[in-house]
Amino acid sequence: MAEMVTYLPISSPFIRFAGRYVDEAFGVATGYNFFVFETALVPFEIVACNLIIHYWSDALPAGVVIAIIIALYGIINISAVKWYGESEFWLALGKMILIIGLIFYTFVTMLGGNPLHDRFGFRYWREPGAFAALYKTGNLGRFLGFLQCLIQASFTIAGPDYVSMAAGEAQNPRVVMPRVYKTVFFRLTAFFMLGSLAVGINVPSNNRELVDALQNGKPGAAASPYVIAMTRLKIRVLPDIVNAAVLSAAFSAGNSYVYCASRSLFGLALEGKAPRFLTKCTSKGVPIYCVLIVLLLSLLSFLQLTKGTAVVLSWFVSLVTASQLINFSVMAFTFIRFKAACEAQGLSRDKLPYKGWGQPFLAWYALAGCFTMTFVGGYTVFLPGKWNIPTFLFSYTMIFVFPLLFLGWKLLKKTKWLRPENVDLTKGVAEIESYTKNYVDVPEK
Repeated sequence: MAEMVTYLPISSPFIRFAGRYVDEAFGVATGYNFFVFETALVPFEIVACNLIIHYWSDALPAGVVIAIIIALYGIINISAVKWYGESEFWLALGKMILIIGLIFYTFVTMLGGNPLHDRFGFRYWREPGAFAALYKTGNLGRFLGFLQCLIQASFTIAGPDYVSMAAGEAQNPRVVMPRVYKTVFFRLTAFFMLGSLAVGINVPSNNRELVDALQNGKPGAAASPYVIAMTRLKIRVLPDIVNAAVLSAAFSAGNSYVYCASRSLFGLALEGKAPRFLTKCTSKGVPIYCVLIVLLLSLLSFLQLTKGTAVVLSWFVSLVTASQLINFSVMAFTFIRFKAACEAQGLSRDKLPYKGWGQPFLAWYALAGCFTMTFVGGYTVFLPGKWNIPTFLFSYTMIFVFPLLFLGWKLLKKTKWLRPENVDLTKGVAEIESYTKNYVDVPEK
């Protein structure tokens, strides 16, 4: 993505590049898949917020909590959108401080810096062990446990898609975006790897509270593995602070997804790929009908009232994971087509603002890995005694919907699969080159 976006920084780039470098129908399917991905994350975060809130008290019914959160999202995204950027900046800063703080907390407590003076170190890597068996015993069970972690990682990892979405609005993007991509890569690698390491150090995989949270959706301290560890070590006050920070992060994430989902649908409507009435905006420029559709779909969070937190969270995780992996597969395949077009038209990648290394081999590796994991995500429904229709639908719906959207639009509009020599690599490039050449950095006052 870094290579394509820095060459032509436009809004919603990976969606539009899919249509520009591959096939218009491919771009339409990608756009709707991204909309589903963003929209499904809204009820996921709402359910997560409800789980965290019940750490303090069960007095407030889940339905009331869900309704309040949806109402707040509506108010923020319709009436108070001008404060969106400012609030998200501070909340994002809070998330980073929280992650760094928890990593330092782990380092201090594992060396005995806790009320019990328990120097536990890597105790839980030995008992019950670093690789827990899942569904089966022995090596197969440990492999399935690792595979489940890989599926969860597929759900949580994100970065290039969100960074890319802002390319069209960034100042001096050909200079700024390469640095941003590098920063995001190293930040995600550090935070995700160190965060995963910290969780494994703090809590054993067979902890009763953790198992109850994952399997039965029980609230309380199990809302966070760090809170479980703090409770075990008799640490006071800090669990409340951590859960409050996690709650603000979850609420902020849900609010961001409402914004991104509504704008992605709005973008599809502007390009004539969604109903025209969705282009209607308020006097403040808010695409009102797009926001309302996202909020209506967020009512799926009320499924928690009948099926329980753990079940509903797992459904949305399955849906989001499949859509996310399709997104990454699209990015990899689009880059492969972009590189082929560059070669066919004599555009040297050495002259691009940013050139990725190891290409196209890493792109093919990413495509093969993400495409394979898309089908693996819901494998549990095929295990003996594990068949579940809702889980199957949430895991595989987008896998069937994506090609249907592609074929439907292709037949309707009679679009063409672009040959490398016919790909448009020049439209908009002259403008961005002129902008970059004449850009003057104005210091902030």
